Amino acid sequence: MLIDTHCHLDFEKFNDDRDAVMARAAAAGVTHIVIPALDLQNCQTVLRLTEQYDGVYAAMGVHPNSSAAWQDHWIGLLREFARHEKVVAIGEIGLDYYWDDAPHPVQQRALAMQLELAAELNLPVIIHNRESSADVIRLLGVSSLAGRENPGVLHSFSADWKTAQAALDLGFYLGFTGPVTFKKADDLRAIAARVPLDRILVETDAPFLAPQPWRGKRNEPAYVASVAEKMAEVRGMETAVFAAHTTQNALRLFSRMQEET
Repeated sequence: MLIDTHCHLDFEKFNDDRDAVMARAAAAGVTHIVIPALDLQNCQTVLRLTEQYDGVYAAMGVHPNSSAAWQDHWIGLLREFARHEKVVAIGEIGLDYYWDDAPHPVQQRALAMQLELAAELNLPVIIHNRESSADVIRLLGVSSLAGRENPGVLHSFSADWKTAQAALDLGFYLGFTGPVTFKKADDLRAIAARVPLDRILVETDAPFLAPQPWRGKRNEPAYVASVAEKMAEVRGMETAVFAAHTTQNALRLFSRMQEET
């Protein structure tokens, strides 16, 4: 039993064979999939997929690369979307200083307001962090989520151990994706080996970041099994035992999912 805690199943790359993708996921033991929205229009698309497929859940949010035109009243729209029974988190939210599609102050305001929405709704957050670790940790630390149990996850973790430790100290989980399987990812695997077992999630970020041996091709939820296998190997564990821990972690973090299960 595996949970893909981050998959963009709504993307056009799945339009031609989405049912087959879901069937392969089930055959690989993937029982739950979380689809994070990226913008307000995307929210509605994601919610329709949760209604179409069993075991598919949603996160509602505005991605930093979609935040250039941020308006504060969007919080009210997100609040309404989050009332849907299959919404389990606020996300994908965060900061991205690599693509720099939105001014940093705008990204930070969008993140701060969405963190407060998550606290208001008692939902965890799914955090995107690309070359913005210091500001991400700072904003998480001053938010109303700070000090709460199970506040969220830093998804597709790729930062250094200092950032990992800071996130863990704030109560956050760390999600790992296909790059942990790449041949030259020794530093990332070393971090994955140090993270407490009760704070690890596995995810695909499909259609991106396919693990070996599919690197460079379209990723899909079934491939989360390869991520779990590599991380179990790194930690000297049986894959099934490691997978069971990550499943329980996901159900603990996304508690609404457990209520629906």
